[in-house]
Amino acid sequence: MKQIRVGLVGSGGITHVHVPAWLELGATVTVFSLEGAEELAAQYGLSVAASLQELLAGADIVDICTPTTSHRSIAVAAAAAGKDIVCEKPVGRTVVDGKAILGAVREAGVQLYPGHVVRYFPAYAAAKEAVDGGRVGTPAVLRFNRGGAGPASPWFYDVEQSGGIIMDQMIHDLDQARWLAGDITAVYAVQNTAGADGAGDGEPARIVSAHVTLTHVAGAISHIQGVWGPPGMDFRTSFDIAGDSGALRFDSAADTSVVRNLPAGVADSYLPPAGVEESPYLTEIREFADAFAGGAAPRVSLEDGIIAVAIAEAALESLRTGQSVPFSTTHVLTSEEVPS
Repeated sequence: MKQIRVGLVGSGGITHVHVPAWLELGATVTVFSLEGAEELAAQYGLSVAASLQELLAGADIVDICTPTTSHRSIAVAAAAAGKDIVCEKPVGRTVVDGKAILGAVREAGVQLYPGHVVRYFPAYAAAKEAVDGGRVGTPAVLRFNRGGAGPASPWFYDVEQSGGIIMDQMIHDLDQARWLAGDITAVYAVQNTAGADGAGDGEPARIVSAHVTLTHVAGAISHIQGVWGPPGMDFRTSFDIAGDSGALRFDSAADTSVVRNLPAGVADSYLPPAGVEESPYLTEIREFADAFAGGAAPRVSLEDGIIAVAIAEAALESLRTGQSVPFSTTHVLTSEEVPS
């Protein structure tokens, strides 16, 4: 079998879970980044490309791990070069960006899958199987919580660049809510003022919390809460899914089946801590690689990624207006809005 050649764009914290996954699959990895490429390459034994063009020329698959506002330009360039693509979430900063990527991918006849890795975490995958199997009946109320130390890089706190906590962090659970309870008709959001406006004197707020409420077509209500807390705050996620036949609950802090005393990962990382089971990033990337090789479609699509961005955009609009925002998945995917 031909060895996979991966061109990795970026060198930030998320690359430290992507790179080991690709290496586990036997891929060769070349990295291009405006900064940090040499250090990442030295840590994992990678090659370094001097430019994006050089990276694209030597890759079969492009893995985009850069700040959100750069996703569109890199993905369009990779598609034009005929490369299949993995793109970290959110797939774009706006729906317009996402649809521009979709158009480029379709025109080039390549595949792109967004890194909505929570679909690959065992507890969430088990919840999907249980809901689809009817074990809770019809979902009625869903609650999702996600929080931990805030990101170290200031750009995450700039809503224009990242979309803030809703677009960057809570998008995982916005996607989960739709995955588990179906399409959405309305979005309402609130966020703490300090997190929205910054800490003052040009410094980003270090404590950010937000709450998004989704109304689903089938009648369910989802509540999504997110926190970027102070340095040292433990990362924790939970969900509670109640239906007319039962309920499902998960709390990462209550999972004591395995005691973890493992070396720390990336310093001050806001990513979930490593476990002893297979990394969900490996599960995800293996599924993507199989699809690129002609296998079955992954459990997440580019369209799913665009819809998740659209839900987050609706939540940001709700923050601006203080009103509930109507939502239509069909409109998101079929509107004639022309990418600029």
